[in-house]
Amino acid sequence: QVQLVESGGGLVQAGGSLRLSCAASGRTFSNYAMAWFRQAPGKERDFVASVSGSGSATAYADSVKGRFIISRDNNKSTAYLQANSLKPEDTAVYYCAAAPVWGWRSPSRYPDWGQGTQVTVSS
Repeated sequence: QVQLVESGGGLVQAGGSLRLSCAASGRTFSNYAMAWFRQAPGKERDFVASVSGSGSATAYADSVKGRFIISRDNNKSTAYLQANSLKPEDTAVYYCAAAPVWGWRSPSRYPDWGQGTQVTVSS
């Protein structure tokens, strides 16, 4: 099992940026693909982005492509989500998740989750 702790959320105006971090512990970090999901009130948890264990492959939801960047530092056992050009519709709780295989977009495929960090974008 991988323990995950997110940080970096907050309140930002539309057009602004935030950098979310996800610190991992418990297993060899580079063996796991990492992903970010988000969940707005009353909505399902949606895929945002994922990165492979080596960091060489990434994938994005269409809604964030060109605005968000996922990355990881295996030496620090930390994954990041750089969120730029934020919009009010990006408001949600953002969760990081870990899985042994890269490429999944369904939350049910990810066994390990953080507690989430709130991102609120004001118009």
